[in-house]
Amino acid sequence: RFRVPAPTTAGKPVSARQALADIPKTATNQEHTVQSGLVVERLKLIKPGQNVWNADLPPHLQLNVKSARLSQIYRRLHPDKPSYTITGSGGGGTHGYHWREPRALTNRERARIQTFPDQYVFEGSKESVRKQIGMAVPVELSRQIFLAILKTFAGTKYPSIDPSIDDVV
Repeated sequence: RFRVPAPTTAGKPVSARQALADIPKTATNQEHTVQSGLVVERLKLIKPGQNVWNADLPPHLQLNVKSARLSQIYRRLHPDKPSYTITGSGGGGTHGYHWREPRALTNRERARIQTFPDQYVFEGSKESVRKQIGMAVPVELSRQIFLAILKTFAGTKYPSIDPSIDDVV
């Protein structure tokens, strides 16, 4: 009987600062996206954890979008909180943004958040790599689930939480 694996970071989630610490200069996929002057100006006024909708922006930096209020648009990571979801596509400010520097995250930073090892090399254009990372299941999540599946088949106990998936309708 499969049981849901217990959280591995219970009470101690990995912050964005921890996830992005000490990326080796030799790691691949670290190209920076060239930001327009307007985007840089906007990002300088958006505080860590904020986005374009809840930051105090002057009128010329506000977006003229009537129906979309996605929280990802020009959202900056908060260094002391876990990252928000990394997306694989979309424009208009959905790239994920650094908390200290007025720039989009590099693909290596996105990969770090998705728990890919630094040695993992992504192939393709910068946008193709962004999509690969954003569409991926985080490596560590996959590892924990597969370990639980293997331990279930082997009859080995592992830390789990209720309810089991048998109890979910």
